[in-house]
Amino acid sequence: MRAVGYQKSLPVTDENALVDIELPDPVATGHDILVEVKAVSVNPIDTKVRMRAEPPPGEWKVLGWDAAGIVRAVGPEVKRFRPGDEVWYAGAVTRPGCNSQLHLVDERIAGKKPRSLSWVEAAAMPLTAVTAWEMLFDRLDITRPIPGVPQALLIIGAGGGVGSMAVQLARRPGNVTVIGTASRPETADWAKSLGAEYVLDHSRPLAPQTEALGLLGGPGYVFSITQTDKHFTDVVKLIAPQGRFGLIDDPSSLDIMPFKAKSVSTHWELMFTRSTFQTADMIRQAEILEEVSNLVDAGVLKTTLSDVAGPINAANLRRAHALLESGTARGKIVLEGFGE
Repeated sequence: MRAVGYQKSLPVTDENALVDIELPDPVATGHDILVEVKAVSVNPIDTKVRMRAEPPPGEWKVLGWDAAGIVRAVGPEVKRFRPGDEVWYAGAVTRPGCNSQLHLVDERIAGKKPRSLSWVEAAAMPLTAVTAWEMLFDRLDITRPIPGVPQALLIIGAGGGVGSMAVQLARRPGNVTVIGTASRPETADWAKSLGAEYVLDHSRPLAPQTEALGLLGGPGYVFSITQTDKHFTDVVKLIAPQGRFGLIDDPSSLDIMPFKAKSVSTHWELMFTRSTFQTADMIRQAEILEEVSNLVDAGVLKTTLSDVAGPINAANLRRAHALLESGTARGKIVLEGFGE
């Protein structure tokens, strides 16, 4: 099968950073389904793994943790899918990625693709949808009010892939004021179009901007998607007492002692935790994808696709990685098919 991989961690400007390769076709066993990949999207995790993780000498590492495709075969323990089903999923970071014509994924972290979406529209969503859902409802628990505190959520980095889903999902309970941040007019407009009631400029201090909104006591929930180390001092000032703070990026260090006076709880979110540790509730990710799929087909959620970068090949993936590394991406970049 055709795939895109690498053997050395190299800058994206190097043509060997990602290479077109041929690999043996994988075989479905156990709980695995074998998927014919129709479209993939790129995420910051792709660029981070490319620069941090090299395969053993002589082997290839395949990236990609967002896919939509058709089930071609199933392992003997599979109960939820059959050949011909259309699926979407984000996969497991401990296994080969989906930048390949055929891909194995555990059925417990895959869901039925929304009927109303094309392949590219669907491939844009799984990783960011699960990440946002787990943070909002499993970690920050935004449906559980904080006594005396406005039901307000600040999303730092609302214009990117995860932010785009978080804005939409946070609107679902119906009583949460969603405040996004962006630094460019196009990303601010994007966040507003998805449902953010206010959009602050995260190139300037956030605490004074939040205070100007007139929320008595400040927002009870803060979801930091990007540049947590840069914004942390402001978060300490603006978050409400007994608030809940969540982050998904990788600050070099994080001293949470300043939260003690306000009894602010801190929550990490990594979408790959359940699959990496094979947790007892691993199937919850499949359930989340099914719920998101239903919400998409009901018109409640929409795809966060912003750009189709062409067929799945090394040159197009290098360009997509470069755009992500530039920090100027809006929504999600998707690639479709392997060409002729």
